[in-house]
Amino acid sequence: MTPALQRLTAEIDGDFVVFLIGMRINHPWKVRSWWPVIQAMPRMLRELQTQPELGLLGSHSSGLTQVQYWRSMAHLHRYATSREHAHLPAWRAFTQGARAAGGAVGIWHETYQVTAGAYETVYVNMPPTGLGRAGTLIPATGPRQTAQRRLTTATPAR
Repeated sequence: MTPALQRLTAEIDGDFVVFLIGMRINHPWKVRSWWPVIQAMPRMLRELQTQPELGLLGSHSSGLTQVQYWRSMAHLHRYATSREHAHLPAWRAFTQGARAAGGAVGIWHETYQVTAGAYETVYVNMPPTGLGRAGTLIPATGPRQTAQRRLTTATPAR
């Protein structure tokens, strides 16, 4: 049976961080204001994917929202504030441009620190998705059959 036809769950060693970031185009006709924001994310993702030591475990997009899984809050903060990486220059350009553009584009983010074992996942007839792309997929059988059992049998931090 191929992984896409199984009932799977994801596990990840230790604590991790879920970072949601998105944008909203408030004035579609002001393309010069929001187009640079759209272009900045792929550059950052390429950088993060080619340098796993920066701490990004995995990510996926849903429209103008990006869901990211990070090894730790420290990794996320270091990347966000580093002068040597793509984020800080993009953020500075956005804040300068946003003032001049009169609110043509908005940005939001939410950050969640997840304690080891304090989550559960299930993927049925799905390719690797969400945390399943950042962690390790294993069969959701036996002690991992139900959501409640997955929460009580999750792998603790190592």
